[in-house]
Amino acid sequence: MAKSDKINYSTPSGFPEFLPSEKRLEVHLLDIIRRVFESYGFTPIETPAVERLEVLQAKGNQGDNIIYGIEPILPPNRQAEKDKSGESGSEARALKFDQTVPFAAYIARHLNELTFPFARYQMDIVFRGERAKDGRFRQFRQCDIDVVGRGKLSLLYDAQMPAIITEIFEAINIGDFVIRINNRKILTGFFQSVGVAENQIKTCIGIIDNLEKIGVEKVKKELEKEGITSETTEKIIEFINIDGGVDEVLDKLKYLGANSANAEEFNLGVSELTTVINGVRDLGVAENRFRVDLSIARGLNYYTGTVYETTLIGHKALGSICSGGRYEELVGMFLGEKMPGVGISIGLTRLISRLLKAGILNTLSATPAQVMVVNMQEDLMPVYLQVSQQLRQAGINVITNFEKKQLGKQFQAADKQGIRFCVIIGADEAAAQKSSLKDLQTGEQIEVNLIDLADTVKSRL
Repeated sequence: MAKSDKINYSTPSGFPEFLPSEKRLEVHLLDIIRRVFESYGFTPIETPAVERLEVLQAKGNQGDNIIYGIEPILPPNRQAEKDKSGESGSEARALKFDQTVPFAAYIARHLNELTFPFARYQMDIVFRGERAKDGRFRQFRQCDIDVVGRGKLSLLYDAQMPAIITEIFEAINIGDFVIRINNRKILTGFFQSVGVAENQIKTCIGIIDNLEKIGVEKVKKELEKEGITSETTEKIIEFINIDGGVDEVLDKLKYLGANSANAEEFNLGVSELTTVINGVRDLGVAENRFRVDLSIARGLNYYTGTVYETTLIGHKALGSICSGGRYEELVGMFLGEKMPGVGISIGLTRLISRLLKAGILNTLSATPAQVMVVNMQEDLMPVYLQVSQQLRQAGINVITNFEKKQLGKQFQAADKQGIRFCVIIGADEAAAQKSSLKDLQTGEQIEVNLIDLADTVKSRL
């Protein structure tokens, strides 16, 4: 092949590819997240990577996300089929850009086979055609949980979400974090009370949601572009900046609700938020792990009640590391019935990338193997295989070296992969049913009876 004919085999921009040490970290985090999800009774499902385009775009759920369409690419010898292969209307298909909309379709498809409230988790890959940049990808793994009810859903499910978030991030040990909680009804009710027109409220909430990204002055300008007076804008800014301890903020909200006209929606939001906060406390979540933040809105229009954003203290640039909220109409839109739900999402690929770069997490070793059985001489391979199996049966991960090389090179290969122990068995050791165990971390080498090898390794791991 001529140089000019070389195929560009680099990954497309925005589509990440992990090295083994990075992938092992992802698997480790997935195991932690899965364990916590299942401890609260969430069950796993998986929806197709491809959905009908009309499902993904139903009632504006696409938001600002750029969807990747799916279109057949025919081989040269089948071009005559081109006119028959096009897809349009209800047959047009695309890659899913999140888990929530496909989850709604999943419930519609399996309604009579599920038990409600239905609590599921998904840890699938999703695709978004956004501009690829540091920490943002076009393909990434999301870890989602949602609970959906038929007709009603207890607010205690909303209270469980901060407890689940707390357990996950404490287990991952990423440092101090805080879960910021709000209720969209409070924002909607406040906008109503200050005279914002009903058809402007969702837009205004979206502007408020960008406060941390664009700053107060730009928020003011954006609100004024929507025709909100400067006086009303100042009231909005003053309101979302209400701060203090959880009970202090709740008391301020209750006072505002009692002294405002047209405050029914506002007071309902405050009541719901109070119920959720009480539930969070009853679940034992530490007070320093959550607070009420009235600027949290979540830009997606399907959120109607409780909303959450989790941020890592001292690492503002990382943005939200877990977010979500309650919705009323999203699932039921496919069935024409009320099916409220609440859920959270962790964009795991993005999170890993950001935490590695910030030095908050480190990759794992390139292999899960803890022991390498080195190859001293080919005729002892039956012994090496037997010893390797004995170690595996004791729960130890083992690589057996099938290729004889210089001992130093075998040690180097083990060390490069992060394998701590090497088992050395020569003719004399095999005859005496012994081995030498070398600790590559400390350099220590000891003699161990083969019968005691597994226990010795386990005691030193």
